[in-house]
Amino acid sequence: MQLHQLGYRRQWQWLWLLLLASCSTQQQVQKIAQRQLASAEAFDKSHWGVSVLDLTSNTYWYNQNGHKYFVPASNTKIPTCYVAMKHLGERLPAALVRETADTLYLQPQGDPSFLHPEFLTQPLWQKILSAKKHVALQYAARDRFEAYGSGWSWDDYQEPYLAERSAFPLYGNLVQFEARDQQLKAIPSLVLRPPYIKEPMMQLLGTGGNFSLSRSQDENLFSISKGGRSFSKIAIPYKTNRGVTNFIFLQDTLQQKGLSASVSLVTNPIQGQLLFSQPTDSLLIPLMHRSDNFFAEQSLLMVSQHLLGYMSDRKLIDTLLATDLKGLPQPPRWVDGSGLSRYNLFTPQDMVTILARMRQEFSWSRIQAIFPHGNEGTLSGYYVADSTAIYAKTGTLSGVVALSGFLQTRKGKWLAFSVMVNNHQSTASAIRRQIEKFLIAIRARY
Repeated sequence: MQLHQLGYRRQWQWLWLLLLASCSTQQQVQKIAQRQLASAEAFDKSHWGVSVLDLTSNTYWYNQNGHKYFVPASNTKIPTCYVAMKHLGERLPAALVRETADTLYLQPQGDPSFLHPEFLTQPLWQKILSAKKHVALQYAARDRFEAYGSGWSWDDYQEPYLAERSAFPLYGNLVQFEARDQQLKAIPSLVLRPPYIKEPMMQLLGTGGNFSLSRSQDENLFSISKGGRSFSKIAIPYKTNRGVTNFIFLQDTLQQKGLSASVSLVTNPIQGQLLFSQPTDSLLIPLMHRSDNFFAEQSLLMVSQHLLGYMSDRKLIDTLLATDLKGLPQPPRWVDGSGLSRYNLFTPQDMVTILARMRQEFSWSRIQAIFPHGNEGTLSGYYVADSTAIYAKTGTLSGVVALSGFLQTRKGKWLAFSVMVNNHQSTASAIRRQIEKFLIAIRARY
């Protein structure tokens, strides 16, 4: 009886010591946060929240406003990346393919890598060329999504980060302009990709010297105007016109190979084989490293096609919040894949919960490859020392800075963290530097 009581007493002593250690850690991290965040001029009058979770004990080291909602900006790519890692398999789905004696039927699956200049291997294109048949492109009538996401800043329509979403992207849904020399004197001095945008899509408003390029808001009319700065290359999104422009580019590309094409809407999926293209992570790495909005949006559409049988960002998000992302601490408002929309609302606790699920469900080596580490990608110039101790995703909009990811302490503990700042009047770089000081101090202390 006495031995039993002694063992029971020791168990309580250990629990008490652990509780004291936990309280001490929380108090120390709170002091670091007070010094590096709360007292910093860059955080003055802004709204901010921080959650720091010990992934081993599943306890919070710090949780200031972690339950409150913030606009996450490109931190929205974290749940997008999570569901893409979970559902897209090892390779990206390119198209359903059915072949008859004289026709190759294609039903696209939303793959953004088709004829994209970054992807040298093009399995679908090689299939088309080797078949040497008429190409019948078949869009799904059930697809329900808009070219722009809800709440996007449509007046940025000429910026490459606002490429339109589509069921069958070509060339990244961008027109690439490259000057052969710095003294542009005529339209033929431009190299274009796709190479079929010259007439009537081009108009020359000035010649010689420096020039600028622009696109009309509601049509694919690209203008060259005298003035501006000299440049070597620029990318401008083209209007997909619900897939019509994409088909025209495909048709033009095929004509150069002596092939023909047609397009139609179909109610049901065609009966064919699913053709795959790139390794999935070859898309997710640039999605996270350079915060590629287009790749993020198309990833959601591909997941929707896989899970629902059609492309609908809204229906997919509703489905994911009821399944894969069920049980988050605070139900988020999630409206797009990239974080371009200010309608997105997540809490820091939501983010660290998703990060913890990532750590449990996927190999650490895969996470490390997909997330940029210090001084890499959008973290370039930050966390230069001990750069592989942090793997994180940035987020930036006007008045918004966010950073969420994984941090390793000096003693080897891995933490999931999320820092979100909204409505600041400082510079984004000043906010980022204070967050850097906060995280580096935690790493050094523990």
